[in-house]
Amino acid sequence: MNLFSEMISRGFTPDVVTYNSLVHGLCNIGQWKEATLLLNEMLSKGIFPDVPTFNVLVDALCKQGMVVEAESVVEILMIQRGAEPNSITYNSLMDGYCLRGEMDEARHVFDLMVRKGSMVNVYSCNILINRYCKKKKIGEANKVFKEMRCRELVPNTVTFNTLIDGFCKAGRIQEAEELFSEMQGCGQLPDVQTFAVLLDALCSNQQVSTALELLNEMEANKLELDVLVYTVVIAGLCKAGNIESVRAVFSGLSSKGVQPNVRTFNVMICGLCNRGLFIEAEKLLGEMREKGCSPDSWTYKSITSLSEGY
Repeated sequence: MNLFSEMISRGFTPDVVTYNSLVHGLCNIGQWKEATLLLNEMLSKGIFPDVPTFNVLVDALCKQGMVVEAESVVEILMIQRGAEPNSITYNSLMDGYCLRGEMDEARHVFDLMVRKGSMVNVYSCNILINRYCKKKKIGEANKVFKEMRCRELVPNTVTFNTLIDGFCKAGRIQEAEELFSEMQGCGQLPDVQTFAVLLDALCSNQQVSTALELLNEMEANKLELDVLVYTVVIAGLCKAGNIESVRAVFSGLSSKGVQPNVRTFNVMICGLCNRGLFIEAEKLLGEMREKGCSPDSWTYKSITSLSEGY
């Protein structure tokens, strides 16, 4: 802004490109109030912003929870002045309402996009599906998913992962597995997050053998599995009391090039303590320190239970 003021003081007249750049910059650093003032200044000087510039401001306002103000920008500054909102504009509005938990309003924006023609895209659907899942409205999320097919929109990995996670959190594991199969059938490759969600759900629902089969399948397919996936499996095996399998998975991490993190060690230590294997847990605590993995508050809670075991 100092450079902008210097330009004006030297008699230079800023053009639409200058103003657009400033509005973008201010929004990117969260200064939406200053961006709004600058936008109004542009309009007062007869300099009209382009649609991408309006979109940046609308998105910034929505992320601040100021969806009503964002709607005003769309209705008053854009539409009434002949600038046609696009998919990005409406997606930002829809996301803003979702962040506020106002799902009826979000759906209203979605339906408006449908009425305007081919404005709805995969990202639009993902916004609604994600928020419906977070609100535990799995039926509504699945409805949007089915609507995608009617509109010939191809769900992407994010779509499938979000809905699979929603089904899993709702305890509807069979439907999650069916969706996982459908995902592979339509050519969308599952990623690490997909498998982590499924493994966590299977372990949490005492389907440990199925989880191990899935893990073996992942390893056989040479997927690059990270420590999160293995920690999820270890936690599930610990809950099931399957200590031999826990030891096998944990001891095999180094050969796979995976380094256990604090969470992994904590799960192991806690699992061993719960089975009364305090000496083994203490040994693992020493190994943790040797590997430069600093214990956290959860580790010390396990240490307390460990010391109480003697």
